Amino acid sequence: MIAGVAGGMAEFFNVDPSLVRLGWVAFILVTGVGLLVYLLAWLIVPEEPGGSVRRVK
Repeated sequence: MIAGVAGGMAEFFNVDPSLVRLGWVAFILVTGVGLLVYLLAWLIVPEEPGGSVRRVK
């Protein structure tokens, strides 16, 4: 929910965002490198076209 990395990954892989967030937390706690990877993903992954506001159909 900080940078939208987990939410974007969840949408891309069509899985629940909570599972991806839990995976990131586990990755950060277990390896310590997960935080660096998350920050790099924040910088590298492009933003959603039209801004960060999602429109409900």
